Amino acid sequence: MTQSTPAEPPRVRVAFPVPAPAPEPAGRPEQGPEARTLDGVALVTIDRPAVRNALDAATIDQLADALEALDADPACRCIVLTGAGERAFAAGADIREMADDTAAGLLASDPFARWERIARVRTPTIAAVRGYALGGGCELAMSCDMIVAADDAVFGQPEVRLGVIPGAGGTQRLTRALGKAKAMELILTGRNLPAAEAEAHGLVSRLVPADQVLAAALDLAVQVAAMPPLAVRAAVEAIDAAQELPLRDGLALERRLFYLLFATEDQKEGMRAFLEKRPARWQGR
Repeated sequence: MTQSTPAEPPRVRVAFPVPAPAPEPAGRPEQGPEARTLDGVALVTIDRPAVRNALDAATIDQLADALEALDADPACRCIVLTGAGERAFAAGADIREMADDTAAGLLASDPFARWERIARVRTPTIAAVRGYALGGGCELAMSCDMIVAADDAVFGQPEVRLGVIPGAGGTQRLTRALGKAKAMELILTGRNLPAAEAEAHGLVSRLVPADQVLAAALDLAVQVAAMPPLAVRAAVEAIDAAQELPLRDGLALERRLFYLLFATEDQKEGMRAFLEKRPARWQGR
């Protein structure tokens, strides 16, 4: 009789809806003793702390699967992405897996195609970064819509030290976030970027003490999830386009999205609620 091999534990964990932290995030009202989840908020955790949450192909595949499933669920209105443990959000690609790759093999397999699946997620995403976010980890954080960073977070694209360059968007997103001069310095030297410097240059949305990073990211997610979801997605689309389109084209897209939102029930409800001086009840329609 053949012994079965134990199944490998999942590399990515998903909690949806997310259990409310204790105590409640600052500024959020208590909802009663029965309220134990954060409405509309999902938490996705890369769970490989022994290797500082390194991003090998299997991990990225599982991460893309998890994010796509949440993106397809209308009940999910904001996603927080983090890494297990205190040492790293994700400390880059798995170099052992890549060391023997060839140019022909990479061109044939196109390993970065799975990263495009993550970039196509339309639900707002927030990276909660503690510890190292290097190489692919930095690229993954930058692919999120916002970054909440702990004061011990460290960002960087050190690929040049390995004889290569960033391949999952680092040269493009870091340049758009920091500007050409700073991106050149960091990528050409492989220097790390401490959290305080990352915030000063606009890479990070919020900088918080290390023990508060997840609670702060979840609090931000609760605020986003409480907004009308169609308007939120339209805003994300317009802001993302601002990174790529000329101003004239970006303004045209913004105007078109603005007009289209007047075909939604949420627009009618939001303006009616404002005039009637009452809270709006969003339906996502």
